[in-house]
Amino acid sequence: MAFDFAFRIPATQKIPQLLPLAASLLLLGAATQVHAATDPFYPSAVQQSNPGLSDDDFDDGKSWQEVKTEIPPAPQTANLVSFYVGPTATMNFFIDMNSISVGSDGVVRYTLVSKSQGGAENISYEGIRCQTYENKLYAFGQKDGSWSRARLSGWKQISELSGNRQHAALAKDYLCQDGTVAGKVEDIRNRVRSNRTIKPGS
Repeated sequence: MAFDFAFRIPATQKIPQLLPLAASLLLLGAATQVHAATDPFYPSAVQQSNPGLSDDDFDDGKSWQEVKTEIPPAPQTANLVSFYVGPTATMNFFIDMNSISVGSDGVVRYTLVSKSQGGAENISYEGIRCQTYENKLYAFGQKDGSWSRARLSGWKQISELSGNRQHAALAKDYLCQDGTVAGKVEDIRNRVRSNRTIKPGS
Protein backbone atom coordinates (compact mmCIF):
# COMPACT_ATOMS: atom_id res chain seq x y z
CA MET A 1 0.00 0.00 0.00
CA ALA A 2 1.42 3.44 -0.97
CA PHE A 3 1.22 6.34 1.40
CA ASP A 4 1.06 9.95 0.23
CA PHE A 5 3.04 12.08 2.68
CA ALA A 6 2.92 15.26 0.50
CA PHE A 7 2.18 18.32 2.50
CA ARG A 8 -1.13 19.74 1.44
CA ILE A 9 -2.25 23.32 1.90
CA PRO A 10 -5.91 23.77 2.67
CA ALA A 11 -7.81 25.29 -0.21
CA THR A 12 -8.71 28.33 1.85
CA GLN A 13 -5.01 29.08 2.44
CA LYS A 14 -3.60 28.51 -1.09
CA ILE A 15 -4.35 31.91 -2.61
CA PRO A 16 -2.86 34.09 0.19
CA GLN A 17 0.31 32.00 0.29
CA LEU A 18 0.78 31.99 -3.50
CA LEU A 19 0.38 35.75 -3.93
CA PRO A 20 3.98 36.61 -2.88
CA LEU A 21 5.32 33.96 -5.28
CA ALA A 22 3.23 35.28 -8.19
CA ALA A 23 4.36 38.84 -7.49
CA SER A 24 8.01 37.74 -7.49
CA LEU A 25 7.59 36.01 -10.85
CA LEU A 26 5.98 39.11 -12.37
CA LEU A 27 8.83 41.34 -11.18
CA LEU A 28 11.39 38.90 -12.56
CA GLY A 29 9.67 38.84 -15.94
CA ALA A 30 9.52 42.64 -16.12
CA ALA A 31 13.21 42.95 -15.25
CA THR A 32 14.09 40.45 -17.98
CA GLN A 33 12.13 42.45 -20.58
CA VAL A 34 13.85 45.70 -19.61
CA HIS A 35 17.24 44.01 -19.84
CA ALA A 36 16.41 42.56 -23.25
CA ALA A 37 15.31 45.94 -24.57
CA THR A 38 18.37 47.83 -23.35
CA ASP A 39 21.21 45.34 -23.60
CA PRO A 40 22.84 45.67 -27.07
CA PHE A 41 24.20 42.13 -26.80
CA TYR A 42 20.77 40.65 -26.17
CA PRO A 43 19.46 39.18 -29.48
CA SER A 44 16.01 40.73 -29.21
CA ALA A 45 17.51 44.18 -28.54
CA VAL A 46 18.58 44.46 -32.20
CA GLN A 47 16.31 46.92 -33.95
CA GLN A 48 14.00 45.20 -36.39
CA SER A 49 12.72 46.84 -39.53
CA ASN A 50 9.02 47.16 -40.12
CA PRO A 51 8.13 44.60 -42.83
CA GLY A 52 5.29 46.82 -43.96
CA LEU A 53 7.56 49.73 -44.90
CA SER A 54 10.29 50.18 -47.48
CA ASP A 55 13.02 52.78 -47.94
CA ASP A 56 10.82 54.52 -50.50
CA ASP A 57 8.24 55.27 -47.80
CA PHE A 58 10.72 57.62 -46.14
CA ASP A 59 11.78 59.33 -49.40
CA ASP A 60 9.77 62.42 -50.23
CA GLY A 61 11.16 62.49 -53.77
CA LYS A 62 10.53 60.11 -56.62
CA SER A 63 13.04 57.39 -57.45
CA TRP A 64 15.48 58.29 -60.23
CA GLN A 65 14.71 57.05 -63.71
CA GLU A 66 16.94 57.37 -66.76
CA VAL A 67 15.40 58.91 -69.87
CA LYS A 68 15.49 57.23 -73.25
CA THR A 69 18.79 57.89 -75.00
CA GLU A 70 19.08 58.88 -78.64
CA ILE A 71 22.45 58.29 -80.31
CA PRO A 72 23.69 61.47 -82.08
CA PRO A 73 25.24 61.64 -85.56
CA ALA A 74 28.85 60.56 -85.96
CA PRO A 75 31.36 63.21 -84.83
CA GLN A 76 32.97 65.54 -87.34
CA THR A 77 36.61 66.55 -86.98
CA ALA A 78 35.73 70.25 -87.04
CA ASN A 79 33.57 69.82 -83.92
CA LEU A 80 36.18 68.00 -81.81
CA VAL A 81 37.85 69.85 -78.93
CA SER A 82 40.64 68.30 -76.89
CA PHE A 83 40.76 68.39 -73.09
CA TYR A 84 43.50 67.70 -70.58
CA VAL A 85 43.36 64.39 -68.74
CA GLY A 86 46.63 64.22 -66.82
CA PRO A 87 50.41 63.88 -67.08
CA THR A 88 50.29 60.07 -67.21
CA ALA A 89 47.72 59.84 -70.00
CA THR A 90 48.79 57.62 -72.89
CA MET A 91 46.11 58.88 -75.28
CA ASN A 92 44.67 62.18 -76.45
CA PHE A 93 41.00 62.80 -75.75
CA PHE A 94 38.45 64.92 -77.59
CA ILE A 95 34.79 65.70 -77.06
CA ASP A 96 32.29 66.42 -79.83
CA MET A 97 30.80 69.83 -79.05
CA ASN A 98 27.61 69.14 -80.99
CA SER A 99 26.92 65.94 -79.08
CA ILE A 100 26.84 67.45 -75.58
CA SER A 101 23.40 67.33 -73.97
CA VAL A 102 21.93 67.55 -70.48
CA GLY A 103 18.94 65.31 -69.89
CA SER A 104 16.01 65.85 -67.56
CA ASP A 105 17.43 62.93 -65.57
CA GLY A 106 20.52 64.95 -64.69
CA VAL A 107 22.86 63.02 -67.01
CA VAL A 108 25.37 64.80 -69.26
CA ARG A 109 25.81 62.86 -72.51
CA TYR A 110 28.52 63.36 -75.10
CA THR A 111 30.59 61.69 -77.80
CA LEU A 112 34.17 60.96 -76.77
CA VAL A 113 37.02 60.41 -79.22
CA SER A 114 40.34 58.99 -78.04
CA LYS A 115 43.44 58.81 -80.22
CA SER A 116 46.67 56.96 -79.53
CA GLN A 117 50.09 58.17 -80.58
CA GLY A 118 50.14 55.38 -83.14
CA GLY A 119 47.01 56.72 -84.82
CA ALA A 120 44.41 54.32 -83.42
CA GLU A 121 41.06 55.96 -82.79
CA ASN A 122 38.15 55.00 -80.57
CA ILE A 123 34.72 56.64 -80.62
CA SER A 124 32.16 56.19 -77.88
CA TYR A 125 28.88 57.75 -76.84
CA GLU A 126 28.75 58.06 -73.06
CA GLY A 127 27.00 59.67 -70.13
CA ILE A 128 28.04 60.99 -66.72
CA ARG A 129 25.66 61.24 -63.79
CA CYS A 130 26.98 63.96 -61.50
CA GLN A 131 24.81 63.06 -58.51
CA THR A 132 26.36 59.61 -58.11
CA TYR A 133 29.71 60.25 -59.85
CA GLU A 134 29.13 57.44 -62.35
CA ASN A 135 29.60 57.00 -66.08
CA LYS A 136 27.88 54.82 -68.63
CA LEU A 137 28.80 53.61 -72.12
CA TYR A 138 25.95 53.64 -74.64
CA ALA A 139 27.54 52.86 -78.01
CA PHE A 140 30.74 52.48 -80.00
CA GLY A 141 31.35 54.48 -83.17
CA GLN A 142 32.41 52.71 -86.37
CA LYS A 143 34.64 53.99 -89.18
CA ASP A 144 31.69 54.17 -91.57
CA GLY A 145 29.86 56.56 -89.24
CA SER A 146 27.47 53.99 -87.80
CA TRP A 147 27.03 53.04 -84.15
CA SER A 148 27.04 49.72 -82.31
CA ARG A 149 25.12 49.57 -79.06
CA ALA A 150 27.23 48.53 -76.08
CA ARG A 151 26.34 45.03 -74.88
CA LEU A 152 27.41 45.66 -71.30
CA SER A 153 25.80 49.00 -70.64
CA GLY A 154 25.52 49.85 -66.98
CA TRP A 155 26.45 52.63 -64.60
CA LYS A 156 29.94 52.35 -63.13
CA GLN A 157 31.73 54.38 -60.50
CA ILE A 158 34.22 56.80 -62.01
CA SER A 159 37.79 55.85 -61.16
CA GLU A 160 40.91 57.99 -61.04
CA LEU A 161 43.35 55.13 -60.66
CA SER A 162 44.00 54.73 -64.37
CA GLY A 163 46.39 56.94 -66.28
CA ASN A 164 43.63 57.55 -68.80
CA ARG A 165 41.26 59.18 -66.31
CA GLN A 166 39.14 60.85 -69.01
CA HIS A 167 35.85 60.41 -67.16
CA ALA A 168 37.18 61.86 -63.92
CA ALA A 169 38.67 64.80 -65.82
CA LEU A 170 35.39 65.52 -67.58
CA ALA A 171 33.30 65.20 -64.44
CA LYS A 172 35.51 67.24 -62.14
CA ASP A 173 36.84 69.87 -64.53
CA TYR A 174 33.95 70.56 -66.91
CA LEU A 175 30.63 68.85 -66.21
CA CYS A 176 29.84 68.54 -62.50
CA GLN A 177 29.95 70.69 -59.39
CA ASP A 178 28.78 69.73 -55.90
CA GLY A 179 26.94 66.67 -57.21
CA THR A 180 24.94 68.52 -59.87
CA VAL A 181 25.41 69.50 -63.51
CA ALA A 182 27.52 72.66 -63.71
CA GLY A 183 25.30 74.92 -65.77
CA LYS A 184 23.55 74.48 -69.08
CA VAL A 185 24.82 72.90 -72.29
CA GLU A 186 26.27 76.17 -73.58
CA ASP A 187 28.08 76.73 -70.28
CA ILE A 188 29.73 73.34 -70.62
CA ARG A 189 30.69 73.98 -74.24
CA ASN A 190 32.26 77.33 -73.42
CA ARG A 191 34.15 75.78 -70.52
CA VAL A 192 35.62 73.03 -72.71
CA ARG A 193 36.44 75.35 -75.62
CA SER A 194 38.30 77.81 -73.43
CA ASN A 195 39.81 75.07 -71.23
CA ARG A 196 38.33 76.86 -68.22
CA THR A 197 38.08 74.22 -65.53
CA ILE A 198 35.72 74.32 -62.57
CA LYS A 199 37.34 75.66 -59.43
CA PRO A 200 36.36 73.90 -56.18
CA GLY A 201 34.08 76.08 -54.09
CA SER A 202 33.42 78.55 -56.91
